[in-house]
Amino acid sequence: MTTTDAPPSQKLRKSSRLHRAGWHAYAIAWLFVGINIAPVVYIILGGFRTNSQITTDPSGFPNPWEVENYLAVLQAEIFWKQLSNSAIAAIATTIGVVVLGVMASYVVARYDFKGRGAMYSLFAAGLMFPMTVAITPLYIMVRNLGLTNSLGGIILPQIAFALPTTVIILVPFLRAIPKELEEAAAMDGAGRLGFFFRMVVPLSIPGVITVGILAFIASWNAYLLPLFILNNEMQYTLPLGVQAFSSQYSVDTARVLAFTSLSMIPALVFFSLFERRIVGGLTGAVKG
Repeated sequence: MTTTDAPPSQKLRKSSRLHRAGWHAYAIAWLFVGINIAPVVYIILGGFRTNSQITTDPSGFPNPWEVENYLAVLQAEIFWKQLSNSAIAAIATTIGVVVLGVMASYVVARYDFKGRGAMYSLFAAGLMFPMTVAITPLYIMVRNLGLTNSLGGIILPQIAFALPTTVIILVPFLRAIPKELEEAAAMDGAGRLGFFFRMVVPLSIPGVITVGILAFIASWNAYLLPLFILNNEMQYTLPLGVQAFSSQYSVDTARVLAFTSLSMIPALVFFSLFERRIVGGLTGAVKG
């Protein structure tokens, strides 16, 4: 008579090995977290210091804590103008990506037509085509359209370059919707548009939220495209504003750190609030 149960001593040794492996994994994870968070913490704390404190002890804590740097940035009109420019560009990009991405993904996922595989492959190939490679012809196209030095000149290209990722994420969501639902909706008198708005859109909300968050953060942090398109400081987005501010106040390191901190805090808060949505949406896309 044989048994598949391992002896208690063997189970104990296996559990101990797993415990040690888990401890090492957590240690490595916390190490990488510390490496990534340390510069952010340094920048935020640096805004609460004076230039003399930074010169005397670059890695020290504020002593005493100074808020004048942050107050000076918050009282500057240029900061709020650039903040609104970033918000407008990010929100418009997100709306465009979500609307066009859902419609394109619905066609690729639910319709059988000649060239569907080629279309999906074209979107997949877009993931390997960075904006850096296309920046020169993209600038020429935007200039010919008369959109230079305007937010429209960065919103439209950002939508175009975000669509491949959006389609790749949303297609599995829409493809996983049972055809029985579509047949039941058709029997109830709903057409294709009715099924799309009443069933497809609500069921794909997790994926829509994921691609929307990714598009928002990518637009908020965009630097290269606004650098080529925008040439008026009042039209700058925050990443360009940080560069211009640091050049203008290069000797005032504390105020530059305060400006940088206030520029990145909205994206950090936004990403932190919706982090689980991103992970859940990507997990659903993989399962689909």
